[in-house]
Parts: sequence; C-alpha cells; structure tokens
Amino acid sequence: MPGPFEQLDFLYMPSRDVARDLDYFSATLGGRVVFAIESTGTRVAAVSLTDAPPLVLLADHVDGERPILVYRVRDLRESLKTLESRGWTREHTFEIPQGPCCSFRTPGGHRVALYQLTRPEVSGHFEGRRDF
Repeated sequence: MPGPFEQLDFLYMPSRDVARDLDYFSATLGGRVVFAIESTGTRVAAVSLTDAPPLVLLADHVDGERPILVYRVRDLRESLKTLESRGWTREHTFEIPQGPCCSFRTPGGHRVALYQLTRPEVSGHFEGRRDF
C-alpha cells in the first residue's frame, strides 16, 4: 500500500548556533539563504542547497540530534487515518506557518512530520528576511 506522502518539503535540522551553521551552509556549501528569522528568542534559517525541495531549516528550538523530515500530504486528517489503520500512533499535532502538522518518531527513533499546505502564501512572506 502506498503512503500518503506527496513530497519532502523541509528538513528541520537542530542547531546549537544557527548563525554559524547558516554561514557554513551558505559560504562553504554554496547554499542560497532564503531567510534568517529571529523572533521571541528563537532563530530559524532556511537554506536552499538545490533547485528542488527539500528546504533545509536550521532551528535552535528543535531538540535532539536527529533532523525532522517534513512531508507534505494532500489531506492531513485522511493521511493520519490511513497511517493509524496500519498501526501507527500519532504524537504531536500542531500548526506550522504553512498549515496543520503532525510529528512522530519511528520505532528506530527517526523523526518524521506530515503537514497539509493550507497557507501557500506564507513562504513568500518569509523569503529574503534577514534578522541576523
């Protein structure tokens, strides 16, 4: 049975120093800085390493060492029902700027999230913003 995944849009990377990591991903690896936002003590930077997704998001509010793979799905509610019918257990449901999201860990500890793109205009709102 195929999964509900449409596309891997974001790779959320935990970062202890977002500015330093952003400099490495852009200056050393040649990535294009999409945005670097600081708000209420939290820093998030987006870097595009290729012309196609995923967008690498460096974030100091993401705990742990493993990245979170954030996949877009057509319908989050239906996707969660499909996965639950296969024995999957949901963990955290919340909102990201682009829409509703649900994150979970696999039995091996990998971190995955599914989201439904309900606010496509948000990406353009952040693009080019440089707070740091």
